[in-house]
This record gives sequence, structure tokens and C-alpha cells, in this order.
Amino acid sequence: MSGSAKPNENQARRNFLRASGAAGLLIVRPETAFGSQANSTVEVGLIGCGGRGNWIAPFFPEFTGARIVALAEVVKANLDSTAAKLKVDGSRTYYGPDAYKQLANSKLDAVAIETPTYFHPDQAQAAVDAGKHVYCAKPVAVDVPGCRSILASGKKAASKNLSFLVDFQSRSMPVFQEVTQRIHRGDIGAPVMAQVFYYAGRPAKDKGTPGMDPGQRRVANFYMDKVMGGDIIVEQNIHVIDMANWYLKGHPLKATGTGGRTDWTGSGYEGSDAWDHFLVHYDYPSNVHADFSSHQLTRHFSDLCVRVFGLKGAADTHYGGLVRITGDNAWMGAERDDTFRQGAINNVKTFIAAIREGKPVNNTEVSVESNLTAILGRMAAYNHTTVTWDQMMASNEKWTADLKLRW
Repeated sequence: MSGSAKPNENQARRNFLRASGAAGLLIVRPETAFGSQANSTVEVGLIGCGGRGNWIAPFFPEFTGARIVALAEVVKANLDSTAAKLKVDGSRTYYGPDAYKQLANSKLDAVAIETPTYFHPDQAQAAVDAGKHVYCAKPVAVDVPGCRSILASGKKAASKNLSFLVDFQSRSMPVFQEVTQRIHRGDIGAPVMAQVFYYAGRPAKDKGTPGMDPGQRRVANFYMDKVMGGDIIVEQNIHVIDMANWYLKGHPLKATGTGGRTDWTGSGYEGSDAWDHFLVHYDYPSNVHADFSSHQLTRHFSDLCVRVFGLKGAADTHYGGLVRITGDNAWMGAERDDTFRQGAINNVKTFIAAIREGKPVNNTEVSVESNLTAILGRMAAYNHTTVTWDQMMASNEKWTADLKLRW
């Protein structure tokens, strides 16, 4: 693909923006700066004290000097252990279904959302309404209405000069930024087709505990629960789907898909309902075709990869692995790249720097675009048919989880 977008690519992008009502949100430059924050410690509240929250929260003080000052969680044991680990005062720990609202309305500068995907739209909205900067795990939503909600929150954040950063690690890594620039400037020629896959083994074990409330068990195992996580194509596979959109400068026009769930007897996840394999064909503008596949069938082969092929060569890129271009303009980017950890650290640093400098960052538009691309593939696969982008965008189906949590 050349450095300038072709007419139908521009039209596809405009159609998306009209549907979303949130154009131009990638980088927001404010009229005024947060002068008081520039010379003070940024205080962050963490919503979600599970594995991901406990993994990423220490990055804020370690790499930026920001402080984690408040916690919100629906599992009391997680709340207590995280408070002890991060040395958060008990008066700033919030427990229960409205904990995220209490945290958002407390005295702090920013909110980090590290909860199951299902909760992200409501939690992001509460944070922005309370005037807080938002750092959000991806994906941002499990359904189309949730994506619309995130776009609205992103637009409101922009109007308030607030940052809203969704944590896509690949986009923050120099080697992936470089390979994307090389694709866009034509080093492989105009893209013709792409191969996109995310292959991973089955989860090691059920994260529930004996006697745990059934709703809380669903929360703990959200990545294997359709409604809580959006199924694996949304909750996990979005990593490579986002990279494909980035390389190809936009979203597909339609998708044709299939997939299913095999026998999980003896896995410990018999109560889950997520599929364990997807096969989707995406049609992008300019007659570019991408085949996508994912599975959680075996631990004997795992890889996250996006390859783009043109007449002059190919871009061969692996999340956390080899990144290179072969062909007329060969280039070796990296034999291995610490995308998962370093990408998150880079995003945390960018987020806190934006707050301190009064120069908000906002990537909700492209994040939602990739989220919707994953949902498009899921809709096509569930129905074993072809679904267009416009048909998907017209969906008002809102996924709901009757968790019946006991507090």
C-alpha cells in the first residue's frame, strides 16, 4: 500500500467515522495544560485487582513515579492482597458492585481499568464523567453498543482535555512502528493479501476456588466466558487483528467465518462456553484479502503472527518474536522483541507523561475499530456466513451477564 490512501480506503474510513461519531480522536492537543499536575505526583486508582491488574500496577511507580492510591474490586480476597502488595491505605479500597464508581469519584488524577472486558464501557464512562484520565486494557467492549459507549467516552474525554489510552502493546514498540512505516511507504509493494493467526494452548487451570460464588467464578475466568470476555476472537485475538488493521490502514469491509468448540471434558473448564477455534476471511479495501485463524486446541504449537504480502516482498511479524521484511527491500527489525512487557511499560510511560505535560493522548478511535473488526469476525463465524461492516455496525444486540453476585 502506498503512502497515500486510495479513494475506497478513505471512503471506508469516513463511513466508520460517521457511524462512530468520533472522528479525529487519536491525539488531542488541549487549549490549556494541567500545570498543577506537571509538578506533582500523578495519583492513579486501579479498578480490577486480578492477575493483570497486579502485573501492570507496579509499572506506574517503577517507571513513572506515579502512585497507586486507590483500589476497586469485586473479589474481597483480591482486594485485600493487592492493597497489601501495593501498600494502599484501607480507607482507599472499595469493594462491591459500585466500587468502581466510588473510586472514580474519589480524589485522584487517573483510573487504570484492568477488569473483564464486559465491564469496561461502564467503568470508562464513570471515570470520564468524574473528570479522570483513563488507562484501559484492551479489548474495550464485548459488543457493538459497548464499542459505541467507549467512543462516546473517548469523545467526552477529548472535550475535557483528558487522556484516554487503550493498552495495545505492539503499537508502542519501535520495531513495529518501523515495519508499519515501511509497509505504508511501499517497501513490499501494494499489499495483496495477509495471513493473520493467533495460536495458543488451552488455559492451564480454572481460576475459581472451592465454594466460590458462581458469578465471581465467571469473573475470574472471563477469558473463557463468551459474555464476560467477548469470546477468544475478541478477548485475546484482537492483538493480531489490531496489527492487521494497522498495517492495512483501516478495517475490513466484510467477513466470512466459521469455527466452533471441541470437547473440553476433563479440562476443568466444562462450565465455560467460549469457542476454541475460529477461521475468518476478511475483505479489506483495495481488494486486499486476509485470512485469520485462531485456536486453543494444543500447547504443541503457539504463535501470534501477521504476514502481509505484496509484489515486492513480504512483512513477517510476530508478537514477541521475529519482525522483518523480505524481498526487494529486505530489512531485519528484530529476531525477538519483548512486546508484551515493554509495550505495556511504554504505554504507561506515555500515559503519565501526557498527564504531566498537559498534552492528552487518545486512541479510542483505532482501538474501537480493531475491537469491531474482531466482533465482525465473531458474528460471521457464529452464523457461518458473510457479514458486512455496515450490517455489524447496525447491530443493537447488547450482551448481558446475570452474575447474581453475593456480597
